[in-house]
Amino acid sequence: MEIAIKLAEKGRGLTSPNPMVGCIIVKRGRIVGKGYHRKAGTEHAEVMALQDAGKKSINSTLYVNIEPCSHWGRTPPCTEKIVEAGVREVIIGMEDPNTLVDGFKELKFRGLKTKINILEKEAKKLNETYIKYMRTKKPFVTLKVAMSADGKIATSTGDSKYITSKEARAYVHQLRSEVDAVMVGLNTVVRDDPELTPRLFKGKDPMKIVVDSNLKIPKSSNLMKDPAKLIIATSNKAPKNELKKLQQKGVNVIVTKSKNGMVDLQDLTKQLGKHEITSVMIEGGSHLNSSAIKDGIVDKVLIFTAPKIIGNGIGPIAGLGIKKINKAINLKNPVCRRIGNDMLIDGYL
Repeated sequence: MEIAIKLAEKGRGLTSPNPMVGCIIVKRGRIVGKGYHRKAGTEHAEVMALQDAGKKSINSTLYVNIEPCSHWGRTPPCTEKIVEAGVREVIIGMEDPNTLVDGFKELKFRGLKTKINILEKEAKKLNETYIKYMRTKKPFVTLKVAMSADGKIATSTGDSKYITSKEARAYVHQLRSEVDAVMVGLNTVVRDDPELTPRLFKGKDPMKIVVDSNLKIPKSSNLMKDPAKLIIATSNKAPKNELKKLQQKGVNVIVTKSKNGMVDLQDLTKQLGKHEITSVMIEGGSHLNSSAIKDGIVDKVLIFTAPKIIGNGIGPIAGLGIKKINKAINLKNPVCRRIGNDMLIDGYL
């Protein structure tokens, strides 16, 4: 199962809205077939592994990190292919949260020896984005912060390039290639004019989301150069003439409910889910960061801390209204590791 999970990892960032899936076929103690899901709409991992194994699939054991599909979608059901190939036993990492999938019961009903929830914890960790999306139809949201050792994301003049090391920035670019979209606020676009591409890592270029309640995005900004890759989230109070101008330029505009005159982030995540955006990384300023936490849309937090002291400057998260230390938000399952000269704290809300 560990091998199947490692194989599945190869599809990271490419399979959305499908899960990452790896599959191996074992016969007489030897691996005779391997496969992983490369992209939504292409062959599933089980089919790839069965094709790789050929006739050796007969009386074999198939290992797969998530329940095989049992319904017709963009591709035929994997359960049929597994039965047709003559597989004797199927070992499954975790149940599929998609209610249309019932592969475990289907294979058992067809007479195959079947086990499920083998290395379940590791299988669920791998596909945490897919699980959240399937259960809620909202994207899995990661909040990323890069700050100095004394907790600043910029100097008092707003200068922030670059607080963290090149190694940390390259890792963030890798993370960009793994998510469906990167989100920033209007202030970040005005101040930094970012590209939000994975240019330090050879990978998929994500969609860019700008939270812009009044449609004041500069038309000359880098993000406006590729309107097909840009989503502007605005409130229903935004000027209609500006909205039409952006749509005419080919920009995707999502209009949300208004919350205190601003974009309603909960409504935004619902609408992003309808666009099959399953994962978002927020790289915003302090106000967007605090709004995202207060509105309860953040699932995971990544805090990069550089060994630098800035003094007076801008903090990473604006007011959360916390007055007592015992009311502070505790990250769940925190992990701390070094990347370049920086430290990364990785935890869940």
